[in-house]
Amino acid sequence: MEIQFEYLYALFLLLMIPGLYFLYHKYNNEKKDSILKFSSLKIIKKSVMGKNFLRKHLPFVLMMGILGLAIVGLANPQIPTLSVEKGINLSIVLDGSESMAATDYEPTRLDAAKKAISNLISRIDSQNNVGVVIFESGATTISYLTPDKEKSINAISSIQQGQGATAIGDGLALGIDMASSIPDKKGIIILLSDGVHNSGFVSPDEAIDYAKINNIQIHTIGLGSVEPVFLRDDIYGDPQYAELDEETLVTIAQQTGGNYYKSLDEQTLNKIFVSISSNLDYEMEYSTIRDWFIAAAIGLLLLDTYIIYGRYRIVA
Repeated sequence: MEIQFEYLYALFLLLMIPGLYFLYHKYNNEKKDSILKFSSLKIIKKSVMGKNFLRKHLPFVLMMGILGLAIVGLANPQIPTLSVEKGINLSIVLDGSESMAATDYEPTRLDAAKKAISNLISRIDSQNNVGVVIFESGATTISYLTPDKEKSINAISSIQQGQGATAIGDGLALGIDMASSIPDKKGIIILLSDGVHNSGFVSPDEAIDYAKINNIQIHTIGLGSVEPVFLRDDIYGDPQYAELDEETLVTIAQQTGGNYYKSLDEQTLNKIFVSISSNLDYEMEYSTIRDWFIAAAIGLLLLDTYIIYGRYRIVA
């Protein structure tokens, strides 16, 4: 069971316990030396045999236990609430540039991506919010964060093929703003692209820094193919092929705690989204167990009081 502490620094107070034990040990040694100095051996033997060793030291041991429990309670320990999850803010950042019109995926790369994303959204739970961003030469919000899965799926179906360049940084920046817009939920982005960043105002490196500041995790999917994919001839008549900047996508994922996936066809793409949906990291709801430690400390205090002043009292 994972335990976290709201005030972790309070646990440094536990260092007092070894210090108190040292003082206690020193006090008992000095007391023993004093007895040796002024008492006969017969009196010492009677004194030692007449007192139960456990009863003599148990009050101090219990007092240290009380102190330890009180300090841990002060740090406010918390555990995950059973079967309760805060859910996530999931932003889908989709490449809608010219290269996504390639037909190596059935019927096109963009249509295959839209279908796979819709299937993902239909599988996630209602406590999760989903939003969609599309980018080409710039970035646009298609669907704001919402728990309404049908609304998100309808928005995705309305996406049209663009003819612009590839502004990965702009798309990520807008996705990060979206994923961090609702508090108390983990922000996650799934970035899907088949190209090289070549447009926009925000660079991929700047987007990575922005994601780190906002504690956003980014999973990246690179759309590629087994064979080179022809797009068109340039103005000089030279053939242009779809390019995939895997290095940038890998860097984005690694720097933000996410994973990179390489897709080669629509079947691979669907499997990737199934894998992502089953491995999403959820923010857990934590409940305090401070009262348990306070109650235990009070129980030990009552026991210690009884041992010292009760029926078998040590102090007269």
